[in-house]
Amino acid sequence: MRSLIDGQDSCVVMPTGGGKSLCYQLPAVMLGRTAIVVSPLIALMQDQAAQLAQMGIPAAVLNSSLPSEKQAQVIAKASQGEYRLLYLSPERLARGDTIAWLQRVPIAFFAIDEAHCISEWGHEFRPEYRQLSRLRANFPDHPIAAFTASATKRVRHDILHQLQLRDPHKCIASFHRRNLRYLVKQCEGTAQPRLLLRALRNYKDSSIIVYAPTIAKVEETVDFLEEHQIPAIGYHGKMEAVERRNNQERWMSDEVRVLVGTIAFGLGINKASVRAVVHLALPKSIEQYYQEAGRAGRDGQPADCILLWQKRDAALLAYFADQIVDPAERERAWQRYHSIRRFAESNSCRHREICLHFGESPKWTTCGACDACGCESDWLVKSVKAEKPTLRPPATPRMPAPAAAVGVPDIDPALREYLRAWRRAAAKEQGVPAFVVMHDSALDEICRRQPGSIPELLGISGFGEYKALLYGPRIFEALEQFRNGARAAAIPGREQRPTKAG
Repeated sequence: MRSLIDGQDSCVVMPTGGGKSLCYQLPAVMLGRTAIVVSPLIALMQDQAAQLAQMGIPAAVLNSSLPSEKQAQVIAKASQGEYRLLYLSPERLARGDTIAWLQRVPIAFFAIDEAHCISEWGHEFRPEYRQLSRLRANFPDHPIAAFTASATKRVRHDILHQLQLRDPHKCIASFHRRNLRYLVKQCEGTAQPRLLLRALRNYKDSSIIVYAPTIAKVEETVDFLEEHQIPAIGYHGKMEAVERRNNQERWMSDEVRVLVGTIAFGLGINKASVRAVVHLALPKSIEQYYQEAGRAGRDGQPADCILLWQKRDAALLAYFADQIVDPAERERAWQRYHSIRRFAESNSCRHREICLHFGESPKWTTCGACDACGCESDWLVKSVKAEKPTLRPPATPRMPAPAAAVGVPDIDPALREYLRAWRRAAAKEQGVPAFVVMHDSALDEICRRQPGSIPELLGISGFGEYKALLYGPRIFEALEQFRNGARAAAIPGREQRPTKAG
């Protein structure tokens, strides 16, 4: 943040949930000019702009999904310096007319999100990101900051070269996520679905992401979970955009706790209270696994990253690597294949292996928070060969569940559910995800303190003056209604809305 405020180029590598967005949002507000944020994700841009609006910070998104008259309005306001942050896609920035009108905008700096996409050595290389190299030529006097959660040393060097960063400040955070537990299990035959059931039953009332390798596997898994009384929804690229967005919002709003998706789901997802991420196949790289698994436990509370893989996954990755025509890209795919397979088959500390992959050299050799270091659980190690499918939770002892998965001390669960239902209703009314209204941690603190005034609400993390004035009266009213007997009514599919008892 200091380097951006001082006008210096920067390269920032921080884990998912580490605060990268704040690193460019706060300087933009302090400088009083416009930060141009380049992101490949329309949904993420929209969510971030909505969050900023909730804090009274003027921000806008400019992409092809907007009507032409709205695009013209955003451009006009940007030229007058009315926004602190303006979000653009790399495709939009590459357009010649964009460069022309951007030169009329009072720009503070450029922030390049998901910067690893610019590197051919990255796991998500996007050719349109290469065109960002033109920024330095067109805006030679403006700082450029690159942000990513998953870049090896080689990718970091490529980012510096492609963006032509000048003597950049480098902020490389540790890749060690201490609150995560990595559990890796090779599955045989029909063991995988049984283990998935066991895992999900350990996180009662908690949000979970299940990654499946194909669209068919997504749909099959959703049906399987529904058959075993675990409500779940799917997310994949073949769905209509409206259905995808609706399913994502239902999961974000806690209407359904389990979302089964392909890798199309998750980039930019800002849900802090995910208690587990389960992979049903080997990811194509350690970077991909780290990024996806890292969507668990962004609130800093304990969370699990579970990889249930089969040997056929490795065979499939090898097949696809061999089909790549370009020799250099084929070689990179094979390197990624060998790295993720070594990780899955290794008996070494999982946390340490990840750190070493990204060029970090931890002094410790064991973490106490992965299966390789002895941190397993009964549901994972017990044989499933003779086990029959059951509709009841297993009677075996459960692993120690994260605190957030078993309830929060000093909180009335009925009040918590009532406020969650109130939050869902408020979010739907405004057309924003539930976390934009307030994060789970803020909701829990309201349950504990039960504030009755704006000053008391300002004492809760997540509420500034603008947000406290926006929601305060409605929160106080909801608390009063609860004290008078109002409760959340259960609706099939787990959707709940506040209703008055009696």
